[in-house]
Amino acid sequence: MRIKIVSIPVSDQQKALDFYTDILGFVKKVDMPLSEGNRWLTLVSKYDQDGPELLLEPAPVHYAPSKVYQDELKKSGIPWTQFYVDNVQEEYDRLSKLGVEFSMKPTEMGTVVVAVFDDTNGNYIQLVEEK
Repeated sequence: MRIKIVSIPVSDQQKALDFYTDILGFVKKVDMPLSEGNRWLTLVSKYDQDGPELLLEPAPVHYAPSKVYQDELKKSGIPWTQFYVDNVQEEYDRLSKLGVEFSMKPTEMGTVVVAVFDDTNGNYIQLVEEK
């Protein structure tokens, strides 16, 4: 068993694509049109283009329970998922200069450093650096 695709709910697939590629640096892997203007839209890390894919899932637009869950996580300050980086402080500085809003600045927590940002599509995402 292995992980191939992990989804993240987004309110606007194009806006999410722009943010995740232009700002975060992911690479588009698959962009296939579906019904009702939706797309099967996956991204990969530029460092592991054959690795797991991140599906930009338009579920909050079409499935009310998904939107409720997404909203409640964000309201509680809980990140939807985590992305690992080599240096959280450097990513924090880089992303802050690009206008990304953080709800948590780089913070040491035991054997990791974490920071949390808003992905502009209804989710908090946590950056993690292992020390």
